[in-house]
Amino acid sequence: MVNKDFFAALADLERQRGISEDVFIGALSTALASAYKRLGVGNGANVEVHLNPEKCSMRFFLTYTVVDGEEELNEGEITLEEAKLRKKSAKVGDVLTEEFVPKDFSRIAAQTAKQVILQRLHETERDNTLSEFTDKEGELMSGLVRKVDSRSVYIELGKGQIEGVLLTQDQVPGERYNVGDRIKVFVKRVKSGGRNAQVLVSRSAPGLVKRLFEEEVPEIKQGAVVIKSVSREPGHRTKIAIASMDGRIDAVGACVGNKGARVNAVVQELGGEKVDIILWSENPLEFIAKALSPATVISVTQTDEKAAIAVVPDDKLSLAIGRDGQNARLAARLTGWKIDVKSASAAEKMEQLSEAIAENTEDGAQGDDAAE
Repeated sequence: MVNKDFFAALADLERQRGISEDVFIGALSTALASAYKRLGVGNGANVEVHLNPEKCSMRFFLTYTVVDGEEELNEGEITLEEAKLRKKSAKVGDVLTEEFVPKDFSRIAAQTAKQVILQRLHETERDNTLSEFTDKEGELMSGLVRKVDSRSVYIELGKGQIEGVLLTQDQVPGERYNVGDRIKVFVKRVKSGGRNAQVLVSRSAPGLVKRLFEEEVPEIKQGAVVIKSVSREPGHRTKIAIASMDGRIDAVGACVGNKGARVNAVVQELGGEKVDIILWSENPLEFIAKALSPATVISVTQTDEKAAIAVVPDDKLSLAIGRDGQNARLAARLTGWKIDVKSASAAEKMEQLSEAIAENTEDGAQGDDAAE
């Protein structure tokens, strides 16, 4: 069967859409074979379709595998007795091939070709878009809420080429998402997997806060101010540690902005979430003291590798620890240290107890020496 127009159309698609003609031919051969098989062509034989763009031809074949015949026949199998009726020299294991001319070819071929081409165009466009989005992992994007169900929020990203999925664990407790809302999201991961390809986005990731500050603070974009670390409990509080790379620039002031404009823009996008801006320090003990802001810290003492005790005034203990330990927990994540927060009176008692134990130990040692 010859159809020059058909193959010319495939060549045009390759030029216009960049989809290989071989991809279309492979998919169409499989789809046509499946279509004729469903129609019962060949009474159980395998159907093969050979498309040759050079000759602009389509050829259809039935294939049978010759088996002993004593066992139950599987699809595409034929007994040796039946095979010999078709070919006298047939033997077990041979594959017999018969070319056939399909009935109602034009209608079935046209329908199948249309389905395959549309599907391949859709898949290719989706894969190309996903490929573009792979470069956007870790970036901030604006999107329009298109659908909300009991578990996920579906967001139209970019110019509407692809849908981002905001899973339950990436949503902020207390935030409400309504169809038509425009929100900013952090592109967490691009999953490519056939029809299940997804762009996973987040509103709860610490990276969202980092990207929002980069967007609001020109000094961060320019590299004059650097974000060292971010710790966050979504919907409640975030701590962000920053450092100035230019002695002439006040890093905290740059992030706060004139009359708090910059930090307020971030807080507004986060739905009122509290944000503590901490000045990073090379001295880890000094950094810990600052990380426990807004509490005042009297002293910080290292007790072990990456472990310290922070002493605060008695009336600032609850502020330093925070509700349900939140402030101390965020400070620990921000610094990467284990922090034990003690009140001044508790620390004094501990010091007195340590001194008493030391004195008793010393007295005991002197007594042993005298006995000798």
